Amino acid sequence: MTKIRTAEQLQQVLDDELAWRKKELVVIKSLVTANSSPEIINCHIRSGVALTYAHWEGFIKSAGNAYLDYIMTQQLTYAELTNNFVTIAAKKLLRDAGSSNKVTIYAKVTDFFTSGLTERCSIRMEIETKSNLSSDVLKDIIYTLGLDYTEYETKAKFIDKALLKNRNEIAHGKQLLIDKDEFINTHETVVNLIDLFSNQISNAASRKTYKREYYVN
Repeated sequence: MTKIRTAEQLQQVLDDELAWRKKELVVIKSLVTANSSPEIINCHIRSGVALTYAHWEGFIKSAGNAYLDYIMTQQLTYAELTNNFVTIAAKKLLRDAGSSNKVTIYAKVTDFFTSGLTERCSIRMEIETKSNLSSDVLKDIIYTLGLDYTEYETKAKFIDKALLKNRNEIAHGKQLLIDKDEFINTHETVVNLIDLFSNQISNAASRKTYKREYYVN
């Protein structure tokens, strides 16, 4: 994958991801709203729920990883970045130290916080949805990227039930029946959520909110 070095390149990646996903979402919605028998519509709704969830999880993961890749190419030190990105780096060190009784391993943690913050950032992490993008998992991802979770708060119940729970029941072969209006609401809400996430990343990149305030220029 080509490195994402500019905000313009990042925006292009986001636009491309949104474009093909929205096309598929439009197709599945058209099948659900077509003049077909109840049996065919129910089949399209069930497959539509699974596909809609897949695009929701897929976009969060791909867009989040693109943003991390962009930040990696900015050649900033940890001291120049906001705390969430420092936390990513510290997480691995703390995990390694937690599985060892060696003082030398813990010393790496001390070195990082006393002198390592002036080193160039080398975040090695991928967004992990755990194949179950619940509101709690989303909240952790939003923090990881330094974005604002506030606008997702009111959608937590929707994310956990209409998206995740319904998708899981369908994926596990349960005979879950969802009416057309509920599916259309799910479809429209997901489109709005992925637009929100895309806009947050775009704004964060253009406004350089990943940098500590006194380093922004």
